[in-house]
Amino acid sequence: MKKQLTPNEPLVSHIFTADPSAHVFEGKIYIYPSHDLDRDNISNDNGDQYDMEDYHVLSIDHKESTCTDHGEVLHVKDVPWASKQMWAPDAAYKNNTYYLYFPARDHEGIFRIGVATSESPEGPFVPEPNFIPGSFSIDPAVFIDDDNRAYIYFGGLWGGQLEKWQTGQYRIEGSEPARDEPALGPRVAELSDDMLRFHDDAEEVMILDENGYPLTAGDEERRYFEGPWIHKYNNKYYLSYSTGTTHKIVYAVSDNPKGPFTFQGTILNPVIGWTTHHSIVEFQNKWYLFYHDCSLSGGANNKRCVKFTELEYNEDGTIRSIDPYHSQE
Repeated sequence: MKKQLTPNEPLVSHIFTADPSAHVFEGKIYIYPSHDLDRDNISNDNGDQYDMEDYHVLSIDHKESTCTDHGEVLHVKDVPWASKQMWAPDAAYKNNTYYLYFPARDHEGIFRIGVATSESPEGPFVPEPNFIPGSFSIDPAVFIDDDNRAYIYFGGLWGGQLEKWQTGQYRIEGSEPARDEPALGPRVAELSDDMLRFHDDAEEVMILDENGYPLTAGDEERRYFEGPWIHKYNNKYYLSYSTGTTHKIVYAVSDNPKGPFTFQGTILNPVIGWTTHHSIVEFQNKWYLFYHDCSLSGGANNKRCVKFTELEYNEDGTIRSIDPYHSQE
């Protein structure tokens, strides 16, 4: 199905979509979102309302073109290790292969990250029989650097279970650090050459304030919650993410893909709905922010829609903050 594009309007309206990961493949923008089902669920901090089962792939030829839905490309029933909740995915291209990275609960209810492959960016994708060894939590984001080394970033609090992995093992009693202690950061691991495994153990990404101190767990305006994304601009690495409880997309910058990153500011002000999740991509000499809100459903937190808007940098490399419901003058 196709829909004419308008910035800050839903890319598609025939299904609910969220968590858009946008990439330029074969001269187009391909968007890999999660697929919210049209169900009425009770919301809780465990995220049970987000009961997605499959993935679709969207694509657009240019800013004013229509958006094409290429249909279902992977379903939870096709993933041997997964039981439910196919949350925010990402995609990458290497080795003449397209890779789809996705989180889901295993049969013990623990979130893991899997990978599926395709010869086409449109899918369908064939999953590996097991999740990536050593993987956990949610929101995988894959970044391939100029030297062709690939890194995977992941992790989300609360429903994403990141706080339960602080010892290196899953502990159901795990909780967030005290408010005056360093906040938990996302995890990063370099991927193997075949893109199917971690090359080394995942390590925590440190996010620092302007004085070089780690952001604290109580600093909810700036601390990491979920939804990591990495892009590169003027040889700097930009880590952007959701603050969760304060509903913003913010960012930090580093000279190294593994950090530490220094906090810079806000990219996207709060949207309609509880969650906020994004990606950033350069296309035809402009930069774009893809994000979601709940406007299409009238505010239902588990029925979201993907949108996009132009993203602009200041001369010093900082990103101009975006208000999703007002024009950027």
